Amino acid sequence: MKTELLKLDKKQGKLSFILKNANATFANAIRRNAVEEVPVMAIEDVEFRNNSSVLYDEIIAHRLGLIPLKTDLKSYNLPDKCKCNNKGCAMCQLKLTLKARGQGVVYASEIKSTDPKVKPVYPKIPITKLLKGQKLEFEATAILGRGKDHAKWCPGLVYYKNMPIININKKCKNPDLVVEQCPQDIFEVKNNRLVLNKDNLLKCHLCDACVDICEPKGAVTVDKNENEFIFYVESWGQLKCKEIIEEALKTIRNSSNEFIKEIKKKAKPQKKSKKKK
Repeated sequence: MKTELLKLDKKQGKLSFILKNANATFANAIRRNAVEEVPVMAIEDVEFRNNSSVLYDEIIAHRLGLIPLKTDLKSYNLPDKCKCNNKGCAMCQLKLTLKARGQGVVYASEIKSTDPKVKPVYPKIPITKLLKGQKLEFEATAILGRGKDHAKWCPGLVYYKNMPIININKKCKNPDLVVEQCPQDIFEVKNNRLVLNKDNLLKCHLCDACVDICEPKGAVTVDKNENEFIFYVESWGQLKCKEIIEEALKTIRNSSNEFIKEIKKKAKPQKKSKKKK
């Protein structure tokens, strides 16, 4: 297997790369593990000390849970894998507090964390609006979790598509119409002939609009490479795109090793007990 980096935008938290010499099974395993198994930090419990805002406690708690928190995977354990046996300790949970009073909008930036490494990714996320004399005070507990348990623990969006294979076999009689109807600007017209725009070739999402429009039929063919995949990763901000993919691959490796161990256990011949005479 090989990978080829296409684009990395650290500011927007986006990554795209090509996975070569693989199959759809492995590509989908990366996608599913990245979205469902990579742990991130999110608020799980909220204890309200004072809330005189227009929003109920339950609504604010729900909004707090969906605020992305910067995650430090090296400092925290999943609750079910912590030495405290899921009782709650400094190694598997984190306390966050907020005290707001007076007129104005309460933003995520006002949340104070006991760990400076773990804080809201986007400070300008509004929590609620307070009128004159109203208050909001709470203590929240954040823990690591997985996207398969709740969307708030999902690290981002990960998807892929097959590498497109586009061929122009004959002269197209209506090249201008093909260029106009293609949603991804895959084609262009040069010297009255339909040609590929190589800069946009990877944007093709295999809609086959060009195949249906171009005359005569069969002048343009679109196929997909079954062994090459274009991956797109968009992080919500808790982890970097590279970390998401690396953690997903670690999860696949660990799961595979556990499966191999179980297979070996089952494959071992059982010792026959000696019958007493």
